[in-house]
Amino acid sequence: MTYRDRTEAGRHLAAQLAHYANRDDVLVLALPRGGVPVAYEVAKALRAPLDIFLVRKLGVPGHEELAMGAIATGGVRVLNDDAVEYLGIPSRVIDSVAANELRELERREREYRGDRPEPDVRGKTVILVDDGLATGSTMRAAAAALRQQNPARIVVAVPVSAPQTCDEYRMGVDEIICAMTPEPFFGVGQWYRDFSQTTDEEVRDLLERARNEYAAREQEELAHTS
Repeated sequence: MTYRDRTEAGRHLAAQLAHYANRDDVLVLALPRGGVPVAYEVAKALRAPLDIFLVRKLGVPGHEELAMGAIATGGVRVLNDDAVEYLGIPSRVIDSVAANELRELERREREYRGDRPEPDVRGKTVILVDDGLATGSTMRAAAAALRQQNPARIVVAVPVSAPQTCDEYRMGVDEIICAMTPEPFFGVGQWYRDFSQTTDEEVRDLLERARNEYAAREQEELAHTS
């Protein structure tokens, strides 16, 4: 099976998350950019609010593909202590890389969220959504950073994942839902007929649409109860 696009993947994934529908403690957070179209469909089906959770890898200078940690929404920093110790990376280098990545993270936050505040995840069941998992390193960093903000429960949900990555113990989360774990896996994009890059404009549009639709549903429910 392959998905037509991220929209179809999101609808398929939402069906496996139906037990989280119509709960006032649930928040759906998307990893931009590709996770946003998927998460939009999930949030709509669950009648839950949608927001984003940005993560930036902290690459080792000169070997940027190696992650010595990550920063995320809310200014949270997570370090790979083993890598830092093994490579003898001094604090000033980590601080310098983190400062650069924080500027880019804040730029993207403004680009996508505008002047709206970051979501308060304390005591919430947070569903972290992306369009797929290969190694899972970005999602693990997101989950570790999110954990520091004290949600009640973290659920990772993706339409497709490498089989060995779909494991809540490796992710450090309370639950992980992978709609498909094909083998051989090859890569996330192999399981979408249309895997074209999601644009910044699409991210902004979907977030705005989700906010308006959620507000309209709340007004409708309020009218029914009054």
